[in-house]
Amino acid sequence: MARPETPEGLILDELVRVIVGGIVDVPDRIQTVVIESGNTVIIELSVAKEDLGKVIGREGSMANALRALLSNAATKLHRRSLLQIVE
Repeated sequence: MARPETPEGLILDELVRVIVGGIVDVPDRIQTVVIESGNTVIIELSVAKEDLGKVIGREGSMANALRALLSNAATKLHRRSLLQIVE
């Protein structure tokens, strides 16, 4: 797991971990990789295989909601964000 380089990256990483932790059945298997490039923070999220559907949601609704929350938090920190859900 790559740790964030900046305080803003750490905040966004923790936000994703807390929200996803409340959704999944196996929170111990949440893994994130934070990649910071300039003004953009990319968070690669992986969860247990049995929790993948919960994180994505019906027709991607949960994933879109997670991305919206992350984007709003990143905007407040004067950053751009991208959430990638990795199988």
